[in-house]
Amino acid sequence: MAFFTKSEARAAAARNRGLQKSAGMPSGRILKESVASATAADSFDVFLSHSIADAEIVLGIKQLLEESGLKVYVDWVEDAQLDRRAVAKETAAVLRQRMRQSKSLIYLSSENSSSSKWMPWELGYFDGFKPDGVAIMPVLDSPTDAFKGQEYLGLYPIVQKNTYSDGTPDVFVEERGVRWSTLKKFGRGQPVWGKYS
Repeated sequence: MAFFTKSEARAAAARNRGLQKSAGMPSGRILKESVASATAADSFDVFLSHSIADAEIVLGIKQLLEESGLKVYVDWVEDAQLDRRAVAKETAAVLRQRMRQSKSLIYLSSENSSSSKWMPWELGYFDGFKPDGVAIMPVLDSPTDAFKGQEYLGLYPIVQKNTYSDGTPDVFVEERGVRWSTLKKFGRGQPVWGKYS
């Protein structure tokens, strides 16, 4: 089993910037168009809970998830008007709405997660109305590094890369030693859980 890495996320973020440049559109324009197209009626496969200190990694993980066919919500991309630096009722109301519009929440765990003001609140809120819709995605220096996040993260399944018995690679959401689903099905809110024998 392997985890996603920071370098992999940064490479995806750079690839995304390359796509923007090849389309002849500056990043600011793409961001504005994304914000303008986001509406209260939008639905998302994944609400990506993250620390703003990991902005480049977040963009890379968003890109990787979107390449796998998932629609991903990142607050400062879709709702750039929000001020995440301060805890405010208005920001909380928008985040609640966006979480209700999402089929799953992926908690992007990094060394910056524990200092986030919003991540624990997002995790608790989402878990309260969709308890089987939360997964933890560690992003580490090496794919084989051991992951040990904050203790409460152990309540949730983990996103990791692995292969089927025939050698085909995929990304899975695994409840340690109990059950697993593909990330794509989990992210769409329709996990098909395989059980370990």
